Amino acid sequence: MCLIAFDWQPASPRLLLLANRDEFYARPTAPAGWWPEQPALWAGRDLQAGGTWLGLTAAGRFAALTNYREGEPRAGRRSRGELVSGFLTGEQTPAGYLRRVLAQGEEYAGFNLLVGDLRAGELHYGGNRPGGEPRALQAGRYGLSNGLLNTPWPKTERLKCGLSGLSAGDEEGALALLSDTTTAPDAALPMTGVPLELERRLSSVFIGGEDYGTRAQTVLSLENGQVRILEQGRGPHGRLLETRRAEWRLASVERMRHA
Repeated sequence: MCLIAFDWQPASPRLLLLANRDEFYARPTAPAGWWPEQPALWAGRDLQAGGTWLGLTAAGRFAALTNYREGEPRAGRRSRGELVSGFLTGEQTPAGYLRRVLAQGEEYAGFNLLVGDLRAGELHYGGNRPGGEPRALQAGRYGLSNGLLNTPWPKTERLKCGLSGLSAGDEEGALALLSDTTTAPDAALPMTGVPLELERRLSSVFIGGEDYGTRAQTVLSLENGQVRILEQGRGPHGRLLETRRAEWRLASVERMRHA
């Protein structure tokens, strides 16, 4: 997962979240759905290392991950995808889980992690790079790409700005925001240590390419206890592969599946 923008109102609680996952197309991936061995968990799946990048349970446990971009990335001994699935399949509080995984942060390559209990109005952020200290998120609009939370990269600000005028039910508008291929001017590009040409390529909200690009687009909303999720799977050059939907009420935990 490489770009997330969300509006979080814990008093309601209410959440509107847009996310793009960028990855190599050759990496085997299962589209989002209810996991057979964890029937209360809705998420995509990384079939190479296991785990996932974003998911939600029927009871409202939520987690999402982005990698931290470094010019010379440090390989981790463990897969970052397990950080998301570990929270979703566990029972630890969001704050307690973050404290535990960040205490073992050196075992993973750079990451940012969002974990929450949406039914309880809790959402927390933490990462294993300086500035990623764990904290509860108050009401507001947030953006997260491959820097720290709310680092003002052009595409992060672009998606956050678009989110401000979006209603929870506007799937067409949400997908249009997530499909924006506008690249940033060189003067506005972040300096993350990767070559300039790659920095340019990665500066758009939606990345289309032959070997690497946006593979999943997710629109998630929670309002009045009702969860709605839409995922679009994408292939090389932005080709649409599939669309998955799920909808349920947190209070009753009654799921309605849609192909």
